[in-house]
Amino acid sequence: MKKLIFGLFFCVTLIAACTDEEQMLPGRETTSTIIKLGAVDYENKQVRSGSEEEKIYDRVEFYIMNEQGEPVKGSKNYYKPETAEIVAEGLQAGKYTLLVLGIQGNEEEDGAVIHSLERVNDEWLTFPQEHSAPLKAAYFYSRTPFEVVTKPTAEGEVEEILIDKTIYQKHIMGKARFEFTYNNPYVRTAVTDKQVIIRHEGFYTSFSADSSFSRIGNPGEWQLELNSKEEYGLLPTGTTNHIQGSVQMISRSYKGYLTEQEYDFSVEAIAANRINRIHIPVNHPDDKQGTAFITGLAYEEAGFGKILQDDEPKTVYADASQRKFNTADPLQVKFLDNGELMVRFYSPKPVRNMTVKARIPSVSSEFIDLVYFDSIPAFADVHLLLPLLERSGMYRTESGRVIEIPAMDASRIKDAEFKLESEDPYWLKLREIIHGWTISFGLYDGNPDLPDGGPVGNWMGIRPVHCREVVAFFLNFTYMIDMPEHREILKANEDILYGNGGKEDKVTAETVLKQMQQPRSLIVGLVYSGNGVLGLGGGNVFGAYQQAYLQHYFNTYSCEIMFHELGHVMGYSHSSSFTYGPWAQELMNHFYVNNLDKFPVESSSYLDSKNNPNLYR
Repeated sequence: MKKLIFGLFFCVTLIAACTDEEQMLPGRETTSTIIKLGAVDYENKQVRSGSEEEKIYDRVEFYIMNEQGEPVKGSKNYYKPETAEIVAEGLQAGKYTLLVLGIQGNEEEDGAVIHSLERVNDEWLTFPQEHSAPLKAAYFYSRTPFEVVTKPTAEGEVEEILIDKTIYQKHIMGKARFEFTYNNPYVRTAVTDKQVIIRHEGFYTSFSADSSFSRIGNPGEWQLELNSKEEYGLLPTGTTNHIQGSVQMISRSYKGYLTEQEYDFSVEAIAANRINRIHIPVNHPDDKQGTAFITGLAYEEAGFGKILQDDEPKTVYADASQRKFNTADPLQVKFLDNGELMVRFYSPKPVRNMTVKARIPSVSSEFIDLVYFDSIPAFADVHLLLPLLERSGMYRTESGRVIEIPAMDASRIKDAEFKLESEDPYWLKLREIIHGWTISFGLYDGNPDLPDGGPVGNWMGIRPVHCREVVAFFLNFTYMIDMPEHREILKANEDILYGNGGKEDKVTAETVLKQMQQPRSLIVGLVYSGNGVLGLGGGNVFGAYQQAYLQHYFNTYSCEIMFHELGHVMGYSHSSSFTYGPWAQELMNHFYVNNLDKFPVESSSYLDSKNNPNLYR
């Protein structure tokens, strides 16, 4: 009795598969062997292998060749793309070679043609003579000899496959990788365009099953971009064929001017499964610049945080030592004890083109350009270790001088004074908030972690979604205070302004303006409407129910509630026109809604709070 057993050193799976002929031979059994395929990274670094969850190749061609270098006839062999496995069945004793060609991507985009094999040295893969671009697909190859031997056993004879190495495919192609080194990291993130011109003397166009290359294609010149990728797959070249070219790079400064540079390079012959690293040392006019230039890319890579986000704990946002701001100073800038620069923005909208200037007494009597942001996002929370603490650098002063400042320690910069400059229209509106109110957030014993907000009395737990709307409303309200239109409407309606003594207790427009302009600090909470109360206010207390925070942009009733409570904050009772009277119910609520387009936060779309899943339902 003779049994056929196929065993692999690295992976063996037995599957019964009998033919009709074999069923007529008692005791005879055929088996299958499953061979896993894996891809190897360039320079023989393994990065991944096939698995049931991972599809390595988009196309696989393979042959099992006999000892004469010809395809085996009569055996059943097939590829399982869903698991990246080759199944081999029915091989007899002898010596064989497994040839595997794997492709990631679409070879037709490269003009590649896969040929059938009759001999082990036949052409298997060919490319056009004219290479118009680098390779789009990736090509892998393996050539694995193995042997099927017959071994005697107590029960008869066993045939066994002997393979002493794992089936991993190597790249047929090589790769050119462009690697840049920068003396100033802010130069790297300020590059706006990188292009490379590659002049080549031709690449191989034919790959044979015995792993040999032949037929050099036509020479040519390519222009490629290096913005979204910094490496390209290339077919090998002859040993004497080098690649030459130049990299053209454009970068910008925080002052807006562009710098164009060109770097020449030469590459040795491209070899299969190897990376040719092209090193470009960047020498830039801004190498010694000390000003931190935070482009969008630099901001993204730094991974800065945000405040008042939905996952922020109540122990943070309801703690005034951690979350508090004045509406006249919504962009908070200061040095922390460890020397980091903190930039925190209480704003539903971003601000663009922001220069943070600093006057450091131990350095200069002038302000210097410390940091420039392309954009500071809404509710940004930036913690930045500046070049000022790491190395000497050149800085521009307000008078236009450029001075060199040596590296400093945190103790010498803690008394810095800051100035913020931007021509962003939004920022210019924020700068018009002269009489700011200081805002923090209070739970008033409510619990925002509970589905119902843990109401206590007339309060429930305020959540970050409400806090962000508080920021929007009070930026708008304090902007409104000093609007010429606001002053005019108050003067035009002095006859309906009266105090706690009733309609005979006349209040002038100037009196109202002074009350609104005086510094105030409010602890803002969320009112529980289940008791029929929609707002609370007085002294340093302010609160409104959820709908008012969502609809202050367009709903005059919601605005009436807001201004009713602001009337209490200014010291007025229900006997005045500032609560249940025309100031809150007719004048201010309509003025706010009708002039929303003039306010800093002119739309509810920035926060889109009505669609926030963290609202109370």
